[in-house]
Amino acid sequence: MTTPQFEISDPPSDAISAIKFAPTSLRLLVASWDKNVYLYELMVGSGRLLQTFQHRAPILDVCWGKDETEAFTVGLDWDVRRIDLETGAQTVLSTHAAGVRSVVYDSTHSLLISAAWDSTLHVHPISDSNDRMANPSTIVLPSKPFALSLSPTKLVVAMASRALYIYDLKSLADLASQNTGSQATNTLDLEPWQRRESSLKFMTRAVACMPDDSGYASSSIEGRVAVEWFDPSTTSQARKYAFKCHRQASPEGVDVVYPVNALAFHPVHGTFASGGGDGFVAMWDGVAKRRIRQYQRYPASVAALAFSSNGKFLAVGVSPGFEDGKEGLGEGVVKVLVRELAEGEAKGKGAK
Repeated sequence: MTTPQFEISDPPSDAISAIKFAPTSLRLLVASWDKNVYLYELMVGSGRLLQTFQHRAPILDVCWGKDETEAFTVGLDWDVRRIDLETGAQTVLSTHAAGVRSVVYDSTHSLLISAAWDSTLHVHPISDSNDRMANPSTIVLPSKPFALSLSPTKLVVAMASRALYIYDLKSLADLASQNTGSQATNTLDLEPWQRRESSLKFMTRAVACMPDDSGYASSSIEGRVAVEWFDPSTTSQARKYAFKCHRQASPEGVDVVYPVNALAFHPVHGTFASGGGDGFVAMWDGVAKRRIRQYQRYPASVAALAFSSNGKFLAVGVSPGFEDGKEGLGEGVVKVLVRELAEGEAKGKGAK
C-alpha cells in the first residue's frame, strides 16, 4: 500500500520557519528564510504554487487574517506586515526594536498579536473600516518571547528564563480597544491571567493550545514535551506532566537528544503531533499519555507542522536544522510534504 503522502512542487529555497493552513480551505501559507511567503493550493494528491510574496528579510512566522484574502507576517526586518493575498499589496502595521519571532490572529476579537525579541508584544486591533488599522499597543514582557499560541479564550506566551504568561483574550481586546493615543505605540498595563514557570528545564521551542480551550503543550530543545491545563485548581494542576521524545540511540548506546521544533493539535480529535530535529513526526494522545504512532523518518529536520481545518491533512515542513553539524543547504532538501490522514489515524486510543 502506498503512503498517502505527496510533496508540493516549488518549495522554498531556504529553511522553512512556519506553515499555516487556511481557516476553511486547503490553501497553505509557508514562510521561509529565503525572504518569501508562499501561497499553495492543495488538490487531489498534489499541491500547486499560487503566488509568492517577497520581503526584505527572512520571515519567521505567518498567519491568516479575517479571511483567506489576508495574511500577516513577521521576521528579521522587525516589521509586522499585512499582505493582501489578492493584490499582493503589503502594509507595515508596526515596527518592533528587534526581530519579530511570532504572530497570531484572534478572529473572535479581531486582534493581531506579535511577539519580538525586544521583549514586547504588539497588540493590533483590526477594524472593518476602510483603513482597518488602529495604532498598536505594547505589552512589555519580562523575557525574550520564543513562541505564541491561541486557544479560543487565551493567549500563551512562552519566554526565556522558563517564564510563561497566559493572557485572557477578552481582557486584552477590551484594553487594546480603549487605546486612543496618537503615538505610534502605547504601552498597556495588563496583568496576565496566569504567570507560570515552564515544566521544561531547557529553552522552549514551540507551544500549541488545545482546541477545546482546556490547556496547552510546549516543547524544548532538549527532546521533551510538557502538557498542562489552564484550570488553576490543585486537582487540575496535578495532571500536568512532561515526557521525553525525539531521541535516537547512538551506536554507542547513548541517547542523542534533538530539539522538538513543532507542535500542532488536531482540530477534531484533540490529539497532537510533534516534529523534531531527528526528522520524525509522532502523534500523541495528551490526555491518555500515549503515543499513537510515529511516521517514517523524513529526509531532514522537521521545522513546522500544521493540520488542515477539517483534520484530514497534515502539512510537514522539512529543512535542515544543522543538528548534524553540517553547514549549508544541499539541493532538494527543503520540502513541504502533505499527508492525507486515514479515518481514525489521529484519534486517541484511550488510557492504558
